Amino acid sequence: MKKVIYVPILLLVVVSGLVFANREIKNETSKKSTSKPLSAAERKAVMKRWEATPDGIKYKKWEASAEGKKVFAGEAKIRKNIRDFTNMEAVVTSLSLPPGSRLGFGVMVRIDGDDYILSFGAKKPNEFQQLHSLKVNDTIIIRSHFVSHAPKYSYPIVSGDYVERDRKLIYKRIPHKGGC
Repeated sequence: MKKVIYVPILLLVVVSGLVFANREIKNETSKKSTSKPLSAAERKAVMKRWEATPDGIKYKKWEASAEGKKVFAGEAKIRKNIRDFTNMEAVVTSLSLPPGSRLGFGVMVRIDGDDYILSFGAKKPNEFQQLHSLKVNDTIIIRSHFVSHAPKYSYPIVSGDYVERDRKLIYKRIPHKGGC
């Protein structure tokens, strides 16, 4: 009778020991995988290595070209409005993005004489329904938190966070839940 009781208890001790040991191993690997942020010197070294790659060389050439300088000048022109999230008056110049673009739904706009891509991101059902009512030469008010660039495009890329036409809101980006 004692042997019958000792076997399940011994089996329980062995199994719980294995489970606990496995948990310890998982905790150690998760601690190792979290890395601390790179220092300024480390970031600079990583950037130098990237600049030596073919993509880095291509980017630096684009950055120094007349097209790249035009894009950076366009970004600088609206940077204060982006930083302060203030209104920018824009005129819709095209209802489609440049050929081959992978920015999702967007339109081309002109702000203070410069052309920009106004991108809204991946198309989701009914999210951009009111934006489809835009026409070429419509004057709109936009606000954005972000402007970017890419060598593939000849225009700065403005992320559309808020759009209004004739003092009526036609689009407002819904903030992501549970994140920044």
